[in-house]
Amino acid sequence: MTDSPIRIVLADDERMVRTALRAILTAEPGLEVVGEATTGAEAVSVVREVRPDVVLMDVRMPQTDGIRATEQILATMADPPRIVVVTTFENDAYVYDALRAGAAGFLLKRADADELVQAVRLIARSDTLLFPAAVRALAVEHGRAGGPPPAWVARLTGRESEVLRLMAGGLTNMEMARRMEVGAATVKSHVAAVLAKTGARDRTQAVIAAYEAGFLKSPA
Repeated sequence: MTDSPIRIVLADDERMVRTALRAILTAEPGLEVVGEATTGAEAVSVVREVRPDVVLMDVRMPQTDGIRATEQILATMADPPRIVVVTTFENDAYVYDALRAGAAGFLLKRADADELVQAVRLIARSDTLLFPAAVRALAVEHGRAGGPPPAWVARLTGRESEVLRLMAGGLTNMEMARRMEVGAATVKSHVAAVLAKTGARDRTQAVIAAYEAGFLKSPA
C-alpha cells in the first residue's frame, strides 16, 4: 500500500505563476494539485472545500492578502493545511507577518523546481523548520523584540530550551533525538511542551517567538 499523495492548493493572482507551479508539482510522484485560487478570499473558500495538505499562498493578492487568508484558514478549520507563503522578496515584512500569523514557511518565486518540490515535501512532513537561516534573517530584520522577556521563557526546562534551539537550527525530531541521545518519543514530548508554553501553532511560530523574546540571538 502506497502513501496518499500530498494534496496542494495554489493561490496566486498571476496565472503564469500558477501554471508554472502546477507543471512542476504535477510532474513529481506523490504530489497532486487539487485546487487554485486567484484572491485571498477565494483561497479560503477553495481550501475549505478541497481540504489540501499544503497551500502555496502568494503573500500579496487582491481583496484579501495572503496574511489575512492564512489567519482565516487557520482560525476556522479544525485540521488546517500547512501554509507556505510565496514571495518575490526574501526580506519582505509581509512574509514575516504571515509567518507570525501561522504560515509554516515561505518560498521565493525564483526558487528552482527541485527547491520547490523539496519544500513542499518537507513542509508536509511538518517535523522540521523550512529554511531556518532565512527565518532567522527575517526575525532579525522585522522582529518586534524589546522589553522584558515573556513569562514562558522562565518556564522552559533545560531540555525544552535545548529543543527550541535545535528546532531553530532546522533539525528534525530524529536528528534532535540523536543529538540529545534520547528517544524520538521524548523529543516529540519536548516539542509539544515548547509549543504549548510559547503559545505557538507550530515550530516556525515558536522559533519566531524565541527570537522576539531574545531567547535566541542572531550571530554577529
